[in-house]
Amino acid sequence: MENRINILETEPAATKAMYGLAGYIEKSALTKTHQELIKLRASQINGCAFCIDMHTTDALKHGETTQRIVLLNAWREVSDLYTKEERIVLALTDAVTLIHQEGIPTDLYKEASETFDDNYLAQIIMAIVTINSWNRIAISGLFQPAK
Repeated sequence: MENRINILETEPAATKAMYGLAGYIEKSALTKTHQELIKLRASQINGCAFCIDMHTTDALKHGETTQRIVLLNAWREVSDLYTKEERIVLALTDAVTLIHQEGIPTDLYKEASETFDDNYLAQIIMAIVTINSWNRIAISGLFQPAK
């Protein structure tokens, strides 16, 4: 495998800023379940093996089930496995991660804003933005899952 720059080591100020975002998400009102679903789903869409591995381990530690993790890639097909709120969080994760395709559809945003207060919705979006940034750092640097 080719060697690539490790931004986290090369740019400590950027790393500190990224950890600041991660710390903000950790201390937010977002449930651990919502946080882990966001991290896993965005990482799946982006194809970040390093992050999928890390966040699968974290999700299991926080009580997530193997079935829900395995089926996360097909979450739209299993309507009774995820709550209404989780489905909105996952739909937002898909939309924000793939924002170049159609943005956030108006009906999805309306449903999200009717389900969550402004602060919680902002925290959902920031969590999605944060994991997408981490995915791009890990993929650019060819980070590998732990063995």
